[in-house]
Amino acid sequence: MLEDLSIKDFALIDSANVEFGSGFTVLSGETGAGKSLLIGALTFLLGGKAGVEQIRGGAHESVVSGTFYLGKRPANIRELEAEDEPLNAFEWLNLHGIEIEDNRVLLRRVIRENGKSGSWIGSTPVTRADLAEFSSFLIDIHGQHEHQSLMKVSEHRKFLDNYAGLTERVTAFTALYSELVSKRKILDALNTDDRDRAQRIDLLNFAVKEISEAKLKPNEDTELDDEENKLSSFEKLYSDVEQLNEALSGSSNGSSVVSVLKKLRAVADSASSSDKSLQKLSERLDSAFYELSDISDEYKSYSQSLVFDPQRLAEVQERQTLIYNLKKKYASSVSAPLSEVMSYLENAQKTLDELDNSSDKKEKLEKEIAELGKKVYLEAKAISSLRKAAAEKMSAGVVQVLSNLGMKGTRFSVNVAEKQGNEITQKCSPYGIDDIEFLISANPGQPLAPLAKIASGGELSRVMLSLKTILCESDTTGESTVGTMIFDEIDTGIGGEVAVSIGQHLKNLAKNRQVLCITHLASIAVYADNQIKIEKAVSEGKTSTKVHEILGEERVSEIARMLSGDSSSQSLEHARSMLSKFGG
Repeated sequence: MLEDLSIKDFALIDSANVEFGSGFTVLSGETGAGKSLLIGALTFLLGGKAGVEQIRGGAHESVVSGTFYLGKRPANIRELEAEDEPLNAFEWLNLHGIEIEDNRVLLRRVIRENGKSGSWIGSTPVTRADLAEFSSFLIDIHGQHEHQSLMKVSEHRKFLDNYAGLTERVTAFTALYSELVSKRKILDALNTDDRDRAQRIDLLNFAVKEISEAKLKPNEDTELDDEENKLSSFEKLYSDVEQLNEALSGSSNGSSVVSVLKKLRAVADSASSSDKSLQKLSERLDSAFYELSDISDEYKSYSQSLVFDPQRLAEVQERQTLIYNLKKKYASSVSAPLSEVMSYLENAQKTLDELDNSSDKKEKLEKEIAELGKKVYLEAKAISSLRKAAAEKMSAGVVQVLSNLGMKGTRFSVNVAEKQGNEITQKCSPYGIDDIEFLISANPGQPLAPLAKIASGGELSRVMLSLKTILCESDTTGESTVGTMIFDEIDTGIGGEVAVSIGQHLKNLAKNRQVLCITHLASIAVYADNQIKIEKAVSEGKTSTKVHEILGEERVSEIARMLSGDSSSQSLEHARSMLSKFGG
């Protein structure tokens, strides 16, 4: 549940701090007041695209943050590996090593005038993709012009699987199907034309032989570069070290650093005997003398070990040439790390093993594929059977809700059709054996047709509300759906009794979920548990948008404005009557 939202310098909003309650919350305001800006700021916070145009004029950055209560921590949180898919917000946080307190998490996002943005979950910086992935467990935003999930047939399966409680089972099926496809690819490689395969084996054998004979060592390229630099700069290095030796201890006139310090030590000892407060300085001078003496000795030793070895320089350069040529052949570029060549060797050896055309290996693989294929097909059929049973109930549930939302006589069907094909991998997809699509007939006598092609914006809004309603009713645990749902002007193209029905349904939907809705209809707004007003103000020639919760008489006035556009006594009385009747 979204508990609070803080907005600073986002679009026309200079500063806003809004607290949200549970249940049904309505966001209202006059046309052009900026109701969509609040949703825009929230979308930005949840990982939406960011641009400098979102920064309020005259500001240097926009900052949006929000606190979310995740609810009671489920008892069956799994310990996931990197490749596993989290099923809820707690599993996602656990997988990414992010700790929270009191089952609450703070999200924060910034966009700066130089175009750079930053995102945080708690105190942990994250990528925009990570933020968007995590926030998908928190909020579902359905916008007036954003019916993506209903317009994409590929998303219809997710609605049905969610309703049927099959999401985890289908995820497991996908892994099984991927294993079958992988084994088939290996078998196909083994069954390729012998001539082509033989040529590939020859090329791989040559590469393995060439790289293996080089006897490469990890990081050898960088080590050789360092050594080559030392050997090729020998004269300069020797000159520099000799200058250091001369300065530290080699001066014939006794003016070297070490000899000067040696003399100063005696003077310092004499001074400290006269004034004990100088004792510590004398000791520090002793330390400096011993440290520089030691440094001087090490430079002398290093100087004595310096020997120009032209033969070793030639060997190093020859080795560098060899590595350069190997990188040119087997790495992404000649400047790539040597590890790429070593990885190529490892992969080439694995591929050679896979291309071993022994009859035993092929027979074993064919047997594994046959057994796995049977398992995949049986599981796909079992999932399909459960989907078909759930599809009937889901269709009936949607029709019932649509009838209450002013679409009586509408027929709605979740069509589950088996894929065509001869092979198991042709009949199946990573998600099973079914093609799933929502069909609708909004007018009596018309045949069922694809929802995505014929439904109007108002119809799509009500279909979505119907789906959200029955999904919530089917979720007895409260763990499989998001805690907050936002409907941006779901009342498009409707009014009268239909609006009243939508208000009732949003109220019911909010019994177990937090529901936020932008609306201009009073017949929806009166059902809300909370109401937030968005209004535009002009001060000193600058336009800004203000956001605040309204209560008591202020809410009565806002409902009156939504009813008739004014605050006449009749409008106010009508507003009080509606709030009294529907707002309890």
